[in-house]
Amino acid sequence: MSNKVNHKDGATYAPVGQSVKVVEPNQFYFSVAFLDHGHIFGQTNGLLQAGATLKYVFEPDAKKLAAFCEKYPGVQVADSFEQILQDEQTQLVASAAIPNVRAQIGIQVMQAGKDYFTDKSPFTTLEQLAEVKQVQQQTKRIYAVYYAERLHNEAAWRAGELIAEGKIGKVIQVINLAPHRLAKENRPAWFFEKASYGGILTDIGSHQVEQFLTYSGASDASINFARVRNANNADKPELEDFGEASMTGDNGCSFYTRVDWFTPQGQATWGDGRSFIVGTEGTIEIRKYMDVAREAPVSKIFLVTQESESEIDCYGQSHFPYFGQLILDCINRTEFAMKQAHTFKAAELSMLAQKVADEALV
Repeated sequence: MSNKVNHKDGATYAPVGQSVKVVEPNQFYFSVAFLDHGHIFGQTNGLLQAGATLKYVFEPDAKKLAAFCEKYPGVQVADSFEQILQDEQTQLVASAAIPNVRAQIGIQVMQAGKDYFTDKSPFTTLEQLAEVKQVQQQTKRIYAVYYAERLHNEAAWRAGELIAEGKIGKVIQVINLAPHRLAKENRPAWFFEKASYGGILTDIGSHQVEQFLTYSGASDASINFARVRNANNADKPELEDFGEASMTGDNGCSFYTRVDWFTPQGQATWGDGRSFIVGTEGTIEIRKYMDVAREAPVSKIFLVTQESESEIDCYGQSHFPYFGQLILDCINRTEFAMKQAHTFKAAELSMLAQKVADEALV
């Protein structure tokens, strides 16, 4: 498996962590299907580094399949998706399909008695969420989502630990800024079809809402404001290149996020993701991918408490615990990696914000 990480292209960005294995070889098997988004490499890396064994891959597109097999030469090519669903060894199926079909794939996986690990966004409509919730309750399988901006980023993960340790007191506001590089010429056709990707708040916004729920401790929120637009891509009329939303958590914590496709070409990384977290006893700023004009790539926290201020370098300092926790959850039928209700709520709130924004356009 190649350890080269492309920091310029967010679509293929796949972090590599220190190896902390929670299972022995051949103790936990997963298979991969539908490689429409490059995040599948990050999902696969995380599971492999936590000790999981990769068995099958299924992908109808020969070019995508060849690239995956080149990166993971030990994988077996399945003749059909059904072969994976029927395989008794496969315990988890990881997938990065086109967003509007992710829910239906997950339903098939759960009904086959396996756990599911999909790229975000896990749904494009509230109707898909309702159907998946019903099947998840019936099957008791795990419907996990790769909310990578926290789960696969060292500083974003560490910030959650610092907050849980009480370093900044009670969180009262979270602000997430999430610019991305468009790289229009490299994107597939579905990327520009709103029915396929669900809208910018549904898509990129789901990352941001998941972080808000984690950092604030809120279990639900109300939408105060949401807006989307196509500001500079008239040739792709269904693309939303800018979005913003405001929410108030059920615990009173406020949240604002801006998501966009305007990372300049001169920037060293695919995005300058930042989080600003205000607590009653301190503040945290997260610089997830770069420190503009100073250093890139980086993963840093700037922590201010009642006692001191400090810069914490997190880059390369994490083994990305989520993946090992997910594997153990699949084995032990627990939910330490992420509670199922939290997984669904992050997607639900992002889609509700998208709905508010869409209705404002009518």
